[in-house]
Amino acid sequence: MPELPEVEVTRRSFAEAIAGARIEAVVLGKPLRWPLGCDPDLLVGQQVMGLRRRGKYLLADISNGLLLLHLGMSGSLRFSHGLPSAGSHDHFDLVTNLGVLRLHDPRRFGAVVYAPSEQSPVAVKLLGGLGMEPLSDAFSLSAFQVGLKQSRMPIKQLLLAGRLVVGVGNIYASEVLFLAGIRPTTVSSRIGAERVRRLFDAIRVVLARAVEMGGSTLRDFSNADGMAGHFQTTANVYGRDGAPCTVCGTAIKTIRQGQRSSYFCPRCQRA
Repeated sequence: MPELPEVEVTRRSFAEAIAGARIEAVVLGKPLRWPLGCDPDLLVGQQVMGLRRRGKYLLADISNGLLLLHLGMSGSLRFSHGLPSAGSHDHFDLVTNLGVLRLHDPRRFGAVVYAPSEQSPVAVKLLGGLGMEPLSDAFSLSAFQVGLKQSRMPIKQLLLAGRLVVGVGNIYASEVLFLAGIRPTTVSSRIGAERVRRLFDAIRVVLARAVEMGGSTLRDFSNADGMAGHFQTTANVYGRDGAPCTVCGTAIKTIRQGQRSSYFCPRCQRA
């Protein structure tokens, strides 16, 4: 599933190119996870003012409202002139005078949703429960520490939930906890102040590095230019069950938490 780094990489790959574009047509394919929420003709003639990100959502601000785009489990976006005819897995084309933005999604868990404003019910429903943005100034150490102290959840599952901080998906949670020296099963409220700071810093470091490396491509992720990510090639623990730890040489272990695999070094992450 594309996580925050992949979505941010996607945003950066076409944000400048689409800014100022005039929408000329909207072509819908098979139904996606949620309906568009408006007559496609309502979008024709509007201008794309800019492209933002909130969590794993891309927010395309248009003249009258915004489009919320989500990549789901297997979605990807392309923005280009001269795209080939839509295939069976292409479900949304935003045709503009500067190029076509296309959502390709074999599993159809992605979505494009129109909202009149960010304060409208549909936008609040999708965005209202999201936690702090880890790569922005809104990511507060004090608020992060309070959130940990109030939770009895294992730290890995709290990070994945996205209610305290967004974007720390399964790959990145394992890497973050390794860098911070915290075992994924540790109860969040039991993490002391010094380790909270290490965890806070590790989230920023790992996600920023992932963005710099184009995200992670485990199956089919690529950005809007068709480029794959390479973060997974530098992973310290994720996907390395049984391999030696890059720090101490101890064999990496894996456990199941909430139907997700957690990778860790039993020596470097003792508690």
